[in-house]
Amino acid sequence: MRWGFALFLGAAAALATLPDLVGLDAHSPFAQVIAFRPLMVAALGVLVVIGLLITLAARRFWPVPVVLALVALVGAAMVLPRTVADPAPTGGTPLKVLALNVYEGNADADSLAALVAAENPDVVSIPEAGGRYESEIAPLLEPLGYRTASSVDRWDRDVTGNTVAWSNRLGDVRTRIGKDVRFDYIEITGGGLGNLRFVAFHSVAPVPRSVGQWRSDLETVAKWCSATSPAIVAGDFNASLDHSVFRNAIQGCGDAGSQTGNGLAGTWPTWAPSWLGPQIDHIVYNGGIAAESFGTRLVPGTDHRAIVATLRLP
Repeated sequence: MRWGFALFLGAAAALATLPDLVGLDAHSPFAQVIAFRPLMVAALGVLVVIGLLITLAARRFWPVPVVLALVALVGAAMVLPRTVADPAPTGGTPLKVLALNVYEGNADADSLAALVAAENPDVVSIPEAGGRYESEIAPLLEPLGYRTASSVDRWDRDVTGNTVAWSNRLGDVRTRIGKDVRFDYIEITGGGLGNLRFVAFHSVAPVPRSVGQWRSDLETVAKWCSATSPAIVAGDFNASLDHSVFRNAIQGCGDAGSQTGNGLAGTWPTWAPSWLGPQIDHIVYNGGIAAESFGTRLVPGTDHRAIVATLRLP
């Protein structure tokens, strides 16, 4: 009975905490639940301690904390490496990247412009910003020395678009709109970027009716991460490093949050403390690029935190 109870609890804990090990996180409801694995691992740790205390009074209870501890250890082994920074890059050309999902164009444009002025990034990815939001933010960024482009015109809903802004320091870059995902991305290259491609990207959210499209959107990222030419993809991926779909898509890429030891800094939702929410906004890159720093910032009017990273280009 006690071993049956322990194995039942262990199986339930593993199903909730480790579904990505067998690919279940590619389907609902595991695609939603797995984003909160760090919290679930912490909760399992608490249950293990409670189980050990019960064992002091009832020794025959010991299989329960042992089984739960094994599940918690596997989960912790998949989470904790994101809190350990890789050696900081010592050379290369710095490139500062900022990304913010502006929540259907509702983020306060003045506050975003103030953040750009304070951080002075080279490139900015703005998901959920179509031509309407671009027309609002562009006049605020132009005096700061930035140009902008959107993937959709002002008559489309902002949620369907991605806007990119780049500093005049980069010179004359070329823009290209990609339509092979649900929300058209926008890519810039040339000028001071050379053959480096910078992509402002947004995946659909893995709500039950859109999980298939979510998988397809993320699989598109693989074409940049596996390319021989360098690329930086920044924006809202609606996925954390706990999703096997996302991990598979970015094979060949580094992740700025994880590489700098900030992989558990939550970016959504803003009403929750950073340690509580998942990190679903990312800056990923290939081609020998490395991250020097990574942080989050608050902007009024959106449910996402902005992310800011300084990268080093080889």
